[in-house]
Amino acid sequence: MTNKQQGDRLAPATVIRAALSLLDEKGLDAVSTRAVADRLGVRINTVQWHVKTKARMLELMADAVLGEIPLTDLPADPEERARELTRRYRRALLSHRDGAALVVGTYAAEPHTLRFAEALVEALLKCGPGDREAAWTAWAVIYFTLGLTQEEQAVGQRPLGDILAGAISETAYPSLHRVAGHLAPTSFGERFESGVAAILAGR
Repeated sequence: MTNKQQGDRLAPATVIRAALSLLDEKGLDAVSTRAVADRLGVRINTVQWHVKTKARMLELMADAVLGEIPLTDLPADPEERARELTRRYRRALLSHRDGAALVVGTYAAEPHTLRFAEALVEALLKCGPGDREAAWTAWAVIYFTLGLTQEEQAVGQRPLGDILAGAISETAYPSLHRVAGHLAPTSFGERFESGVAAILAGR
């Protein structure tokens, strides 16, 4: 059977589902076109027929993650709608192992990603800050959420609290030592809400 015939028999969505399954099971470092091919029981060329390269596969995976975000039943108030969309974005990232690291490493101008961005920017435009402010606020909210969520997911891989406790001495870093309790791994949800509120308030 030729590579084209094999590729025709394998739906692109099947490749991405297998890649996301591998991500959830083994983490981002384990994801490759060869590993996905092994999981599907096909040749690597068959996977590459659909995704071409690993970078392209990661883009499609990131877009699939954002495709899990529901864009219905949103609040009528535009600021609360923007806040709720950002919450749903965070939940989608957290629903996959290394989800934030996956998305932050790509720039996927794909349908699901663009639909989410459209909904967020539309809400921000209706808040009335102007075109530039709406665009920059959208970037600020997204980058903040990606960064904080990436840190949150990394906590499961290393004892962040222990690292901080051992590194922040009261004598050498009095200010950091004073606020260290507010940087505990258990505070990510509260830090997220506080950060998004601050960004939206300052738009």
